[in-house]
Amino acid sequence: MGDINVDNFHKYERSMKQRPHVVILGAGASCATIPNGDKNGKKISAMSGFVEKLGLSNIIEKVSIQTISNNLEDIYMELDERSVDDPKCFEVKSELEEVIQEYMSGYKLPDDPTIYDFLIMSLTEKDIIATFNWDPLLVQAIARAQRYTKNIPNVAFLHGNVAVGFCENDNVMGNVGMPCKCGEPLKPMKLLYPVKKKDYSSDVAIKKSWKSLSNALEQAYMITIFGYSAPKSDVEAITMLKKAWGSINDRKLEEIEIIDIRDEDTVIESWNEFIHTHHYSYHTSFFDSTLGRCPRRSCEATFDRLMNCIWLDSEKGFKQNMNFSDIDKVTYKLIIEEDEKRRTLSMLDHPYK
Repeated sequence: MGDINVDNFHKYERSMKQRPHVVILGAGASCATIPNGDKNGKKISAMSGFVEKLGLSNIIEKVSIQTISNNLEDIYMELDERSVDDPKCFEVKSELEEVIQEYMSGYKLPDDPTIYDFLIMSLTEKDIIATFNWDPLLVQAIARAQRYTKNIPNVAFLHGNVAVGFCENDNVMGNVGMPCKCGEPLKPMKLLYPVKKKDYSSDVAIKKSWKSLSNALEQAYMITIFGYSAPKSDVEAITMLKKAWGSINDRKLEEIEIIDIRDEDTVIESWNEFIHTHHYSYHTSFFDSTLGRCPRRSCEATFDRLMNCIWLDSEKGFKQNMNFSDIDKVTYKLIIEEDEKRRTLSMLDHPYK
């Protein structure tokens, strides 16, 4: 009887460790990726600093804006509502969209590793990164990670992305402008702008991204929410996330990690409908999270810590000032093991115990 129980536990352990780790990115993640600016010193900001950073005031001043907020979300929502009946508001809204698309397309990752480089290398193909961000930085980090491994996470672009293209005929997503198998270049993905009611279903690429995220959330063992404040223009998005995650009473063993520079009480209040009692951790730095401390084995290490009561060694993971060679040293043995155990039932080991 004891052997049967042990066997059942091993099956349970394997199934838990092989479940997805879902990472949800907001504007704060891109801000943390290039805190001192991109390769050319160009800085990025959250929506609250967008108007000033992009120099959009001269465009917005072409119409009389009623909102007193300088947040692009509030301004754009007003323009969107008024543009139905006001041609001038429609013109200003369209001009804003063109400027934003062009501005976002110009970002380049610095030569040294960034948070996004560490993030991509901390996950594997069973995992998914779902980003609300338009900038191309995550896509550029994916390209750099592929120099070391093809076993990288799936990515979902929930509001579109300036670096991503899509072919509806062949259902192919990739770098914008790259040739599809049909011979046509991948067309730019649509960007979803901050309006009260976003359309997540009519655009095929965005619908596909949400479907990928929903499927992963239903199966996820861990969620990391990085720099995403769940703004009021994203009410529908939060509803969709909650539907996929389900009742917290059915998520008694899953773990939520939040990486955010806001105070802990404010952050936890934003996400309390996703958290079962004490099953969360809060960090202000990526490097203090499980992804930073236990890269490529976050679910394995978390299960060992919580269910097998194993004390983890948090010093063997990523450190803030590592170069690409250092990242390779941390991950290359893990990647070799992944390749060796691919398509087997064997659990992956990890060095963090």
